[in-house]
Amino acid sequence: MKRIIIHWTGGTYVPNEKEKEDYHFIVDGLGTVHKGNYTPEDNLNCYDGKYAKHTGGGNTGSIGIAMACMFGYKNPKNMGQYPMTNIQFEACMKKVAELCRQYNIAITPDTVLTHYEFGLKHPETSSAGKPDIGFLPPYPEVKYSDVGYFIRNKVRWYTKHAR
Repeated sequence: MKRIIIHWTGGTYVPNEKEKEDYHFIVDGLGTVHKGNYTPEDNLNCYDGKYAKHTGGGNTGSIGIAMACMFGYKNPKNMGQYPMTNIQFEACMKKVAELCRQYNIAITPDTVLTHYEFGLKHPETSSAGKPDIGFLPPYPEVKYSDVGYFIRNKVRWYTKHAR
């Protein structure tokens, strides 16, 4: 595996069957990590159609992890009824750190990134313009442009401090 792409589902706090098809791991609103229907290894070869389809144009070699939240999100002042929770965010960062250790993935802007960042780097893909994750409800002081940096620092911290 070459990278981890982090998402929010745009749904409620409970993973549904479609989300289990799309992501390898989903973190619910209480911070519990649920496995999706596919393993990360299923995304080594996406030509057979049996893989987690989490990032248009970027699925091959990518692990998709999502937080089940943000249904009804329009902007930071209108987040809908299911904003990302602090416990959910922290559990997601801890899981990303575990995956980095397990798959020997370095924590860089090219290897641990949000769906939003992937779209910026690959404007020719269907991922271009995706809002996840450009805003962190538990940390509203983090600027849109700094979300990826903030996430990678959290993952680094969990890599060193949590087992």
